[in-house]
Amino acid sequence: MSDEIIEKSEKPALSKKEKFKKEFKSITFIIIAVLAFRSTFFEPFKIPSGSMIPTLLIGDFILVNKFSYGFKVPFSDWFSDPIYITGPDKPKRGEVVVFKYPNDTSLNYIKRVVGLPGDTLQMINRVVYVNDKPIVADSIDGKEFMDDMDEKYKVYNLEFFKTKTGEKEHITQIDSDNYYSTDFSKIKVPEGHYFVMGDNRDFSADSRSWGFVPFGHIKGRAILIWFSTNIPFPGADAGDVFTFRPWRIGNLIK
Repeated sequence: MSDEIIEKSEKPALSKKEKFKKEFKSITFIIIAVLAFRSTFFEPFKIPSGSMIPTLLIGDFILVNKFSYGFKVPFSDWFSDPIYITGPDKPKRGEVVVFKYPNDTSLNYIKRVVGLPGDTLQMINRVVYVNDKPIVADSIDGKEFMDDMDEKYKVYNLEFFKTKTGEKEHITQIDSDNYYSTDFSKIKVPEGHYFVMGDNRDFSADSRSWGFVPFGHIKGRAILIWFSTNIPFPGADAGDVFTFRPWRIGNLIK
C-alpha cells in the first residue's frame, strides 16, 4: 500500500490590526444598515406626553411606517425635506402621523391629521368644522379609558367622545372644567400643509396654537403599539407610578 499524503492549506493568521479593521468594517456596515432601515422603512418612537390620550398613553412605544407616503432616499430627511423615489402619496384625514415640529425640527411630534391642503376649518363650542361640516362626536362612557388613564390626568373632569375623522373612528376627550376657549375662526389650510390636532383636546399644543405642518416634515404614519410602560423619572409628577400595560401590546393605532 502506498502512503497517502494529505496536504493542509492553512491561511496565515490575521494580525491584531487586520482583525480590528475587519471587525470595524462589519460593525460599521451593520450600523449603516440599521440606520438606513430606520430612515426608510420603520422607526420606533416612545410617547412622552399625553396629547394623544386616550389613543396613545404616556409610555406607549409605537412603530411608525416611514414609507407610508412613498419610498425615500435613505437619510435624505436628516437635514432637509425627504427625497422621494416613489410617490409621494398624501396623508389622509384621520391618520396619526409623526412629524418634525415646525418651530424646532429637532423635536418629533405626533398628532392626528384633521385638515388637508385647501380645507377650511374652524372650531365653535369645541366642535371642529371641516369645510363647514361638523365632525360629529357622540358622548360615551369613559370608565375603561379612566382605568388606563395616566395618573396626572385622573384629577380632571374628563368627558369622552366617539368620533370619526375621515375614515378613522377614534376617541377624543376634553376637560369639562376647562373654561379657556379653544375655539378659532375659519382658516384655510395652505397647499402642501396639514392641520393636526391631539385627541386629548384640552391638553394638546397643536395646529390651533402653532400653525400648519409642511408635508416635508412628516416622517410617517403611526401604525402599532409594540410595548407600553410608564417608568417615573427623577422629578416626575407626584403620584406617577410604575405601570406596565401588556394588554396594549399589539394594538393597531386607529
